[in-house]
Amino acid sequence: MTVYTRPEPITGAAAPTGATPGFRKNRRSNREGFKVNWWLTALMLVASLTVLLPLYFTVAMALKSPDQIGTGTGLAWPNPMNWENFAAAYVATNFPRAFMSTGFVTVLSVLGSLACSSLVAYAIARNWNHRFFRGSFVYLLSAMFIPFPVIILPLIKQTALLGLDNPAGVVFLHVLGGISFNTLLYIAFVRSIPVELEESARMDGATTWQVFRRIIFPLLAPMNATVGIFAFLGSWNDFLLPQMMIADPALQTLPVVQMLFQGEFNTNYSLAFASYLMAMAPTLVVYILAQRWVLSGVMRGAVK
Repeated sequence: MTVYTRPEPITGAAAPTGATPGFRKNRRSNREGFKVNWWLTALMLVASLTVLLPLYFTVAMALKSPDQIGTGTGLAWPNPMNWENFAAAYVATNFPRAFMSTGFVTVLSVLGSLACSSLVAYAIARNWNHRFFRGSFVYLLSAMFIPFPVIILPLIKQTALLGLDNPAGVVFLHVLGGISFNTLLYIAFVRSIPVELEESARMDGATTWQVFRRIIFPLLAPMNATVGIFAFLGSWNDFLLPQMMIADPALQTLPVVQMLFQGEFNTNYSLAFASYLMAMAPTLVVYILAQRWVLSGVMRGAVK
């Protein structure tokens, strides 16, 4: 019995100039699988202008001299460009000291948020049948509906009495303030992890802490990236808490230090925007490098 097979179409450089009808049909069907939604593409391009135009405006203003700022529109590109604005802003804000203070608050806030929120979520997800843990989850969610300005004054008074009117106090409130939202993200992901993995580890003699540290926490990597990015952006860009809590001006963070460019009657826009760009650079780098994990972690926790 003879079996006939249909020859595969020749692709690439070896394809003949007069392509066969089957070859053309294959290429046409492949194109049809990748249709472009031009209306959605145009909408996304217009929406991107809400980010690109302010960024362009910031860069243009940072490179202008005071005379160039007073003439023309803010969107005009400076000619010549004044790179000295960055050096002047670097010295005026004592950038290294403010950067170190901001980095201290940000790094500890991210690490504290990852550790505390994941532990709380793991405890609630694995003890959901107990009334105490279900009530704790409702209690944490209710904190998300309380406006922060309502409780900020009592918090500041309490932290001052406890001697936490410093960057350490800001870290403490960042970690506590983010537990509600971070726990909500973590719980959905923890529930997707099979309990059988923990049971097999306990049969080998592992404790609850060892199970969490060696099995659960590594599996939370996508959600850890998502929570870490949110915690990073929130603590790095925070202005209200450092301004109202940190008593020593030498320990202030970058968003607060940048206020020195705003006087009672005028503002040094060129130095201010140069300082804004220097402070914004780390957040842009972190987000560009880790943005693919943000949506990945949220979608995994929601779908699973």
